[in-house]
Order: sequence, then C-alpha cells, then structure tokens
Amino acid sequence: MKIKYVSRTRFNNGISAIVSPYDSVKPFDAGLITVAGSGNSVLESFIQPKPFYTGDHVFVLTPLKAMSEIEKLFYCYCIKENQYRYSFGRQANKTINSLLLPSEVPSEFKNIIIENEISLSNDKLDLNSLDLNVSEWKYFPLKYLFIVEKGHEVINKCTLGNTPLVSATGVNNGVSSYVTGKKIFKGNTITVAMNGASTGESFYQTQNFYATSDVNILKPKFEINKYIGLFICSVLRQEKYRFNYGRKWSKDRMENDKIKLPTIKGEPNYAFMEKYIKTLDFSSAI
Repeated sequence: MKIKYVSRTRFNNGISAIVSPYDSVKPFDAGLITVAGSGNSVLESFIQPKPFYTGDHVFVLTPLKAMSEIEKLFYCYCIKENQYRYSFGRQANKTINSLLLPSEVPSEFKNIIIENEISLSNDKLDLNSLDLNVSEWKYFPLKYLFIVEKGHEVINKCTLGNTPLVSATGVNNGVSSYVTGKKIFKGNTITVAMNGASTGESFYQTQNFYATSDVNILKPKFEINKYIGLFICSVLRQEKYRFNYGRKWSKDRMENDKIKLPTIKGEPNYAFMEKYIKTLDFSSAI
C-alpha cells in the first residue's frame, strides 16, 4: 500500500508525492488537518482523507472534539484567512498556536454547503485491476487527437461579464477573470498555457470561455468528457519541464508534439482513461 506525503505545497490538497510505507514510521490518521507552517504557501490548510506522512514545517491538527467534514472545512478556511500576517521573513512555526478562530461554525456556512449541494463524499469506482503500466502506452501526435487553436490577441479585460477568461495561469482552472466579448470558444475542450511561468498547465473547460493569446485551445477529434479530459490534462502537464520563458509551447510546436496514452487495438483507450479517473479519491465530486 502506498502512502501520500504532504508537504508545504498549496496544490493537490498539499500532497507532493506518494511513497512506500516505512516500517518504523506510523502514518498520521485520516481525517486530520494539515497546515503549512512556512514558505510561499504558509497556512495552506487541507483535510487529509487518507493516512499520510508529512515532514518539517507542516503542522497536523487533531480536533479536540468530534467534527464533521463541513466543520473542518470551515476551520481550514479560517486558518488560511490569516495568511496576510506572514511572509518569508515571518513564518507561522512559532505563532500558529496563537491564531484566534471562531468557537463554532456559523449556521450560514453550513447552509451555503447544503444550498450549493457541495459533496464531500469519497465514493469512487472500485476497480483495483486498473494499473498505469506506462511502458505499454503508445505515442500519439497532438494533431492526431486535437485541432489546436491559439487564443485571441486582444480582449478587453476591463469589461466585466459572466464568461470565464482563460489565461496563462496555473490556478483556478486557468480562469483569471470573467468578462464579455465576441470571440468565444466552446466548452468541452482543453486549454494549455503556452507562455510564462505556467507553461504547460492544462485544464479541461466545461463551459464556453474566452482565451488570451498565451493559451492554446485543444479541440478534440474524439468524443471527450470531463473524466477523459482530466486524464489527458495530467499527461500534458508531464511535458512542462520541456518549456520555459525562452522556449514557449507555441501552436506550431504543440501540433508536432506527441503524448503517450494507454491504447487498445492501436488506438487511444478512452474507456480506460475514464475508468481510471473514476477510481481516484473524491472522483464522485467531479
């Protein structure tokens, strides 16, 4: 059995690696809260749904009384709201115990969770036979899988609206604001940042959106859904190391690049991709 390792990252629920268990080290129990004590992600707080390891500069919070996941989420939010107090020169390692938090969860917060039908269920498809044997995968040119388009050169970012604007950011599914405009891209596609520090960051877009010229849009030539899209986004992000400010992942370069995918009868195995994503923790909330 593999164990998740929690570090000071603000991404992926704080998980930076999956490691083999150590006989002499007992993992922390599932359901506890982890808090980054220093670094650029100071006070990033997460509920850990599975047993985990962690290291220096990460605090593990054990509730003094029984708490629901909604209550734990609330306290994660409250802790993160104190991030403005800290920086590289002022870490939280010595002062985290002095943070003031509400004594109970307001009813308004619980109502927001219920009204928006936010599910914290960890239900998932149980398919233990699925295995990522990458050595048996096959390379496919991106232009074989997608029509690649570039985002538009000019967008009035100051005109606020209801349509997501996807830019070269690595957070919030690539969405940097909500605007109005004329040149819109259809949802059910993948966006990839092709410039800047977030080059290679890939996101599946469920709804119609605008995109800046620092973003490539991958329009699938196959039937895609959110599970297949998320699987391919993860594969695309593995190519990030090849690009930087001096070597952009331009439209022309992307069209001639290849990615490695699981196959069946020589073609991409989209059914496997969908099933694999459904086996992941909290996949029922996707």
